[in-house]
Amino acid sequence: MLQPNAMPTEQLINELQSFGVRLADPKTAGTGRRGGAGPSDHTPFTIDGATVMIPVHNAPAFESPYLVERPDEAGRSRISRDGVVLTEVSFPLRPKFYDRTTEDGVPYWKIATLHGRDVLATTVLQTCIRYQSRTKTCQFCAIGQSLAAGRTVERKTPAQLAEVARAAVELDGIRHMVMTTGTPHTSDRGAGILAESAQAVKAAVDLPIQAQCEPPDDFAWFGCMKSAGVDALGMHLEVIGPAVRQKIMPGKAQVSIEQYMEAFAAAVPVFGCGQVSTYILAGLGDEPSEILALSRRLIEIGVYPFVVPFVPIAGTPLESHPTPSAAFMHDILQPLAEMLRAGGLRATDIKAGCGKCGACSALSTYERGASA
Repeated sequence: MLQPNAMPTEQLINELQSFGVRLADPKTAGTGRRGGAGPSDHTPFTIDGATVMIPVHNAPAFESPYLVERPDEAGRSRISRDGVVLTEVSFPLRPKFYDRTTEDGVPYWKIATLHGRDVLATTVLQTCIRYQSRTKTCQFCAIGQSLAAGRTVERKTPAQLAEVARAAVELDGIRHMVMTTGTPHTSDRGAGILAESAQAVKAAVDLPIQAQCEPPDDFAWFGCMKSAGVDALGMHLEVIGPAVRQKIMPGKAQVSIEQYMEAFAAAVPVFGCGQVSTYILAGLGDEPSEILALSRRLIEIGVYPFVVPFVPIAGTPLESHPTPSAAFMHDILQPLAEMLRAGGLRATDIKAGCGKCGACSALSTYERGASA
């Protein structure tokens, strides 16, 4: 019997993202994935109308006090703790577009994948100049794992991306798309390949697109990306304190916070207030006060700070690093939601991307509470 859940939805999401969830049936995580860029070792759950990414494949999840039952044919299930059922959940069904292959014989799911409930995500270039070097690599990154395991291809062509995006919209109702990339050897840091990819997708299907890259050397690339069909831009800080940046991502730390801030200030007039965002990983050493102070600066110039709990990925140098507690995340997300409300920025107004999807954090749930 379903027991009344006294825990607010945002607190439950924080708990689940902190502890992960054990699967009664390992096949439950059919739309989840291991390794790769972006959220990994997760699977999407829909809880109280919010779709969130919950760890299921990493070490903390295997010992989690939370258990999810095998879902029925419609994807409905329940989460329990200590034998008490807390809430009903549902899983996205396997996308229909996963069953197709491109004209050149590549399975669609190797080109782009379902994230959350209605987001198509792809890593256009599955290699990075920083990944192969122990002195440069981001310690949390698993971009090379899925490539090494044969679950993706190194370079997705514009034609492949357009073909898959059109099918994902037509067959599965995909509503927006995220294009990220490993950082190439070029000074544009991936802006060029993202622009050509977006242009091809937009020629095939009317789909809002967020592109994600490091700040390019020439900010004129922002106009090029916008003209090519990129609707929203993500430039991800990940961690913010100088010592933490140097320890966690020594290569990327060479691009300073102030260089990012200059890039943000140049990008907002091109894409619009709230259409530029950054991804901040909480729990890697930055204090809540530091994250909130920088978030305030970002909001003032029109950048949406998407703060998510760090989740360790198996096989990375940080695979044993703990996920931040639910209380730690609450101390950040509650005041951050109030800051966003006061600054007039809302996840629901973002045209495409991680902040709009919101599945990697409880932030959007806090936002709804702050706006009530």
